[in-house]
Amino acid sequence: MKWKILVFLCFFSKHLLAQLSVSGNNYIYATTSSNVSDLYLFVEDDVNIENTNSFIYLRSDAQLLQGTGNSGNSGVGQLSTYQNGTTHNYAYNYWCSPVGNTDSDDNSNRSFRPNNNIYDVTSAPITSSLATYTSGYDGTSSPLVISNRWIYTYNPGSSYSDWDFTNSSGTVSPGYGFTMKGTSGSSNNQLYDFRGKPNNGTLTMNVLDKEWTLVGNPYPSALDALEFIHDTQNQTAINGSLYYWEQDLTVNSHNLADYVGGYSAYTISSDGLTETFTPATFDTYNNDGTLNTIGSSSSSGKAARRYIPIGQGFMVEGTTTGTVRTTNAQRVYYKQSGTQSEFFGAVDFTEETNNNQTQSFETTSYGIQYDENGLQILPSDYKRFRLNIDFDDTYTRQILQNFHDTATNGFDYGLEIKSPEGVNSDAHWIQHGDPYVAQAFSFSENLKLPLVVNVGMQQLIRFRIFDVQNFDENQTIYLHDKETETYVDLTVQNYEVNLEEGSYSDRFEVTFQSENLGVVESELEPFTISQNNSKARLTISNPNRLDINEVVLFDVSGKQIFKHQNLSPKNKHEFSTQNLSDGVYLVTIRTNNKAMTKKVIINN
Repeated sequence: MKWKILVFLCFFSKHLLAQLSVSGNNYIYATTSSNVSDLYLFVEDDVNIENTNSFIYLRSDAQLLQGTGNSGNSGVGQLSTYQNGTTHNYAYNYWCSPVGNTDSDDNSNRSFRPNNNIYDVTSAPITSSLATYTSGYDGTSSPLVISNRWIYTYNPGSSYSDWDFTNSSGTVSPGYGFTMKGTSGSSNNQLYDFRGKPNNGTLTMNVLDKEWTLVGNPYPSALDALEFIHDTQNQTAINGSLYYWEQDLTVNSHNLADYVGGYSAYTISSDGLTETFTPATFDTYNNDGTLNTIGSSSSSGKAARRYIPIGQGFMVEGTTTGTVRTTNAQRVYYKQSGTQSEFFGAVDFTEETNNNQTQSFETTSYGIQYDENGLQILPSDYKRFRLNIDFDDTYTRQILQNFHDTATNGFDYGLEIKSPEGVNSDAHWIQHGDPYVAQAFSFSENLKLPLVVNVGMQQLIRFRIFDVQNFDENQTIYLHDKETETYVDLTVQNYEVNLEEGSYSDRFEVTFQSENLGVVESELEPFTISQNNSKARLTISNPNRLDINEVVLFDVSGKQIFKHQNLSPKNKHEFSTQNLSDGVYLVTIRTNNKAMTKKVIINN
């Protein structure tokens, strides 16, 4: 049955049609309200917005979903949907248009063109006019003027030079993403009206092995990351991770060298119960999870989640020369958190979802809960820990390990994330020569997890546990420094080391057993180690008069300062620190059957 809507102004919760046609000076206006909190328009087949003065307006959380057919929509009329950018005139958002141009009437999806499809809202909720453009560096909010010099695509590429300049008059093929900087005067919340032919059906985008492609959600509805990542074709085409760009909005510069930002990364297990997310590298975190204001920081608190909002762009990495696809089966009705959307990570997962929808677009609670820090509470059959590596209190690389009985020693799609890298000093897990920010194994106390640290210049490196879930209460997690033969229990204290410039690929590892070499403990019974800075003396109390094979003092770079061997069994030993530089040092004591290390601070 084909519906021809002459005048159709509606406030409905659900509306299902076989086909939909809007003709003449008529429109459909769909919006949520105080009486209707969930709204979607479902069309089994195609949509025909016939004339230039025919419209479909999607407002608030209203969305258009379509059936599993692959025929494109038709007509030269326009669907209109709003989305908010979350940056200012110095920073990029990554976009993917939900609509294409309306130059001609056919049944194919059409390319997006900025000067045809981005509108300025002049009188909400219906009236908009085409945005204007400037070749200058800065766009402005009201009226909407977009700087066309920052509109690029990346289809596909492997370095900065592979960005393709699009301009306001260029085209972006359906399904591909594009970059665009925000505007001044918008308070990092610029409203855009995307108008054009709504994308529909299967869209394919080219990918190359080990190279990135900028794609995104190409529909006027949410996109389910679970269905996208685990689509049968996509599993053979990409590594299963989505990479989201984010910039530090405290940096007001168009200079590439001044940019502070990075890629967050997301994947999800095939059962939809376990998300894995690692944030961008330019934040430093305190032990309680709050931002450390010593380093540069992001004020957004963004986190990628399962349902990808309208207009969101992201990077994927190819694992072959082929294509990645989006389909109508991946579309879903899931609301964003209102007009103050943060765009990337905008969905409010605390809201109750609607369980009464029909067909393949049923919105249900998918079983994931989050704690007060926004971290997923794992299913009981998973274990996880997150490790923060701080680089000179400037930024933090957060990496994690997933543990599950189904995980293998090879690549586990949907549980592991290849590293986005991108900063001079960085850290990652390593597997078959490839860098990872998230790995997965079947847990064993015998595991040894190599950790690579690359240092662009001499600096202090700090290793810290950020989060531990579902481990036994007494399970230790050690950072093993092979050079100093030190095992630091990161569940008890942090480990700091001053590293010279270079790549440290075989110095550090995470283990779950100490091998009785150099365990850092919170209390070093029966010994007590203390530093008396007023007297410049290091004191070791030995109340049980045990034999001490040696006492060794290291600085945090691992350089040995002194070594005293075969100490006499007396109850106290003292060593002068008068000529040492101020700083952090490590004291290691070895007896016949035990070794232990403690950090001391010398301040002469």
